[in-house]
Amino acid sequence: MIIVMKASATKEEIDKVEHKLCELGFSTHPIFGEVKTVIGAIGDKRLLNTHSISTMPGVESLVPIMKPYKLAGRELRHVPTIVEVGDIKIGGDEVVVIAGPCAIENEEIFIETALKVKEAGAKILRGGAFKPRTSPYAFQGLEEDGLKIMAAGREATGMKIVTEVVDTRDVELVASYVDIIQIGARNMQNFRLLHEVGMTKKPVLLKRGLSATIEEWLMASEYIMAAGNPNIILCERGIRTYETATRNTIDLSAIPVVKESSHLPIIVDPSHATGTWKYVPALSKGAVATGADGLIIEVHSDPAAALCDGPQSLRPSKFAQLMKELEPVARAVGRSL
Repeated sequence: MIIVMKASATKEEIDKVEHKLCELGFSTHPIFGEVKTVIGAIGDKRLLNTHSISTMPGVESLVPIMKPYKLAGRELRHVPTIVEVGDIKIGGDEVVVIAGPCAIENEEIFIETALKVKEAGAKILRGGAFKPRTSPYAFQGLEEDGLKIMAAGREATGMKIVTEVVDTRDVELVASYVDIIQIGARNMQNFRLLHEVGMTKKPVLLKRGLSATIEEWLMASEYIMAAGNPNIILCERGIRTYETATRNTIDLSAIPVVKESSHLPIIVDPSHATGTWKYVPALSKGAVATGADGLIIEVHSDPAAALCDGPQSLRPSKFAQLMKELEPVARAVGRSL
């Protein structure tokens, strides 16, 4: 429910409405506009006595929120959210590129790759410390040792870092090292994990599930926001369809649909979407042209020797060329890179 306050409503009247809503068991989210204040009331609408609220001093009207994702939707918040990671703003005019290897293998390779992606123009450094795979016998990641290497990469480059957390028991540990916490596709509906990362207040990169609808994806973001964390970056990484020519089927239509339905920024992962490095440049350009707020791209100095997802990783030279090719695309849609 959205409670629209009159333009003449005093702070005392607004506070009293909020207090009443809290007494009824609702969480409140006031938005103070230049002319009017609106209060979002999130909770069980059966508990809301609409008559008692509508007759309170200063209240102009009550408007139901129709979408199931109350906090992530545009009904409550019309202005796009910009997620700030230090001095980096995701969701603004700049298309932010995140790059790095799929998995952290050792400090030498990681920092070598980090320095090269920074030189090419990437703003945030990615890498996997916890890498549970489909096969229990595949490389599973360096865990905390990997996080320490990531921290060394941040020290060497000055870049912000992002990695995935896969277990509620590791949330506090991962949050102590990184600037952005990633929730992978297989954990998009791990609701306990979503709640735990919501409690950290750290920016969260939320990947779309393998077969998730856009509404299910936004409902997953709602779990994080309901826990008190509004700093969410959505990531389209391809969905599972009948097509086998690529690893997944990238859904570029999700970008304008999300922009219409939600105020949250959205980036695209063309590496996981295709599973093949040669398709990454074309889909990266398509994502920027369609309105993506950023990209997350896998880069490895020696893809053939990579312990994880080498076939979809760009060499640093290819990544540098792609960054140059993205500049005119970004300018064409009124963005910078």
